[in-house]
Amino acid sequence: MVSGAAGAASGGSVTGGSSAAVPRLAILGDGRMGRAIDALARERGFEVEALLGRDALVGDPARVRAALDRCDVAIEVTAPAAAVDHAFLCLDAGCPVVVGTTGWYDRLPEVEGRVAETGGALLWAANFSLGVTLMKALCMRAGALIGRTKGFEAALLETHHAGKRDAPSGTALVLARETAAGLGAEVPITSVRLGHAPGTHELVLDGAFEQLVVRHVARDRRVFADGALHAAVWLRGRVGLWTMDDVFEMEGA
Repeated sequence: MVSGAAGAASGGSVTGGSSAAVPRLAILGDGRMGRAIDALARERGFEVEALLGRDALVGDPARVRAALDRCDVAIEVTAPAAAVDHAFLCLDAGCPVVVGTTGWYDRLPEVEGRVAETGGALLWAANFSLGVTLMKALCMRAGALIGRTKGFEAALLETHHAGKRDAPSGTALVLARETAAGLGAEVPITSVRLGHAPGTHELVLDGAFEQLVVRHVARDRRVFADGALHAAVWLRGRVGLWTMDDVFEMEGA
């Protein structure tokens, strides 16, 4: 996968900067997350041109293209098997796209190629919350410290609602990868799918006589909707492949 500096390494650039006005938005996916983004966007004064569900995305390509032609940016939140195809629709239409779906990262080189080919803009992230971005940094530092100490083992536990399709989650994979980078050893992941919880991720550092847990709890899926909208505003006017790390680094967060 592409790391936090992916955008710059992939030729990301700014073409004239973003307008101060909120962008006209297309949301691809009308599930729980799509509806949450739609509600928060309207609350904040975004122009939501279209909330497109499976019927339109699969059966009405003309409607999808027309919506993308009217929009400044799209947010894709559907399913892993469809995410890349939807991203390509946006890139081919010249519409920058924020991809919030996880579970497709084995096709990242293909996506990077299409971004370069079209001269478009795509921002992807395993998780759009600021808290998870901070947790990534903590995981890498913790991995490096326990790697030197040799007295602890590391494991990653993640819990999501029963309807989440990918397991482990994209966020869990990233957090485990960041920990392993510091630790120098693989970090096992345990996934639980239960009930309606938006998402919990825990890095467990277990020693002979003590245990340390770094935990991120999403109390409301609006935290992801908020991050996706922030990313959509930021992406407008840019070119290249970007991640949420680029957003926070460039804004000095």
